[in-house]
Amino acid sequence: MDLSIVIVTYKSRGLLRQCLLGLRALPAARRHEIIVIDNNSQDGTRELLMNEFPEVRSIMQVSNLGFGAGGNVGIRASSGRYVAVMNPDIVVVDDSFDRLISYLDQHTKVGLVGPQLMNPDGSLQRSCYRFHTPLIPVYRRTPLGNFTFARERVSRFLMEEWDHASEREVDWLLGACLVARRALLNEIGCFDERFFLYFEDTDLCRRAWQAGWRVVYQPSARFFHYHRRASAESPLLPSLFNPVTRLHISSWIKYLWKYRGQPLPYVPPPQFS
Repeated sequence: MDLSIVIVTYKSRGLLRQCLLGLRALPAARRHEIIVIDNNSQDGTRELLMNEFPEVRSIMQVSNLGFGAGGNVGIRASSGRYVAVMNPDIVVVDDSFDRLISYLDQHTKVGLVGPQLMNPDGSLQRSCYRFHTPLIPVYRRTPLGNFTFARERVSRFLMEEWDHASEREVDWLLGACLVARRALLNEIGCFDERFFLYFEDTDLCRRAWQAGWRVVYQPSARFFHYHRRASAESPLLPSLFNPVTRLHISSWIKYLWKYRGQPLPYVPPPQFS
């Protein structure tokens, strides 16, 4: 088995259907399996999978495990040399998965690779970042972000000096869609389940770098992503009433605590020709 595609879904029946229809239309260049982890959606997802996608393996949970823990259920049930973990709001373009697999086959030191993500209108959606400094979420959510020093730090975090049109080693990749080498997961483990939502992707990439693997953004593979990470930029105090924002803040605190006092792993600077 070349590729296991693990989709973690929660109350996203329509988007999941769109995602699976796109996967069904892909050229069968590689042996692959599709595993859907449903985090107790109770929105007709079970019936959708049974009636329209019998070829998809579904694992129904009795509660919402969160993205990381749900992804781990799928990873442990999978058998591919490579594992793609993705959200149900992703639509794959053409042979993008084949491009990512070929890249990993040719670059054996790369443990994680991510595609270029696009908004539904075809515009670029940022999907790779530098590691957080402790105050980045504060700068993005409060009036402090209006100061020049804060804007400079946020710009660096977002990698705004780069057009995201070329292959590059990056600190971390957005978990909306990334492909992991099985050997990497066997070595460093899967997602840290302390992160219910958010920062599980940052943490996985950080552990990959710490273990000597490379993390690469590969824009020759392109995917549409139908949701934005709006919670990362919404004002702090008003958004505290939003449960997703509270999960984001909780994961941020857990991440800071987990890596307290530890230096960031070394990520080589880009080599431009």
